[in-house]
Amino acid sequence: MSEQEQQRARRSSEEAAVEADAVEVDAAARESVEITDELLDEIDSVLEENAEEMVKNYVQKGGE
Repeated sequence: MSEQEQQRARRSSEEAAVEADAVEVDAAARESVEITDELLDEIDSVLEENAEEMVKNYVQKGGE
């Protein structure tokens, strides 16, 4: 195998590895977005049910 062919083979295997890493990162990003969306939906649900109570409990009182 010539040096040029070896370089091409090395490059193609490196490109495949980079592409596989990108797919894994994309999947992890999607999962993070889904988890965040679920958390925000839960917060919205709680606020719809008892927003006034939550605000009262959250407001700081005199020097806290």
